Amino acid sequence: MRPIILTIFGMLLLTSCKEELQRPHTPPPEGHMEKRAPVFHKSHEPAKADAPFSDAVQVGDMYFLSGQIGMDQSTRTLVTGGIEAETRQTLENIKAVLAHHNLEMTDVVKAMVVLDDIEDFATFNAIYKSYLPQKPARTTFAAKALAAGAKIEIEVIAVRKK
Repeated sequence: MRPIILTIFGMLLLTSCKEELQRPHTPPPEGHMEKRAPVFHKSHEPAKADAPFSDAVQVGDMYFLSGQIGMDQSTRTLVTGGIEAETRQTLENIKAVLAHHNLEMTDVVKAMVVLDDIEDFATFNAIYKSYLPQKPARTTFAAKALAAGAKIEIEVIAVRKK
C-alpha cells in the first residue's frame, strides 16, 4: 500500500512542477524590487584605503554601512571619556559616512548596536535617541573585546529617499 501512495504522490508532484515550468514568464508587479548588483564603496578616508571591507555596500537605494566605533578619524585612536564620548563619536562617524553618500541620519531604518558592557545601555540609549529620533528598528546586545578596545560599535542600514 505504501509504495502505491508514494508513486501517486510522486506523479502528482511531477505533474504540478511540469505545469509551473510551462507557464509563461510574467513581469513582476509594479513596486516589486528588481534584483540589482551590489556596489562596494571604498572608504572616503585615505587611512582606510587598504581595509579588507567596504564602508558601505549599496543595493539600489539601500546602503549597508560597516560597523563604526568611537575612533577619532584624524588621530586614528579611540576618543577618551568612556561610553558617552565613544557613543557620540561613533554616531558622528556614521553621520560622516552617510553624508559621503548624500544620506542623512533620518535615512537610517535599522541599527545594530554592540556594547562592551550591557550596563552602559541607559547612557548609550540617551545619546542614541538624540541622533536617531525617527526610532529605526534596532538590535542591541553586549559582547566582549570589540575592535581596538572600543566600548561600542554600531552598524546601520539606510534607505535613500526618492
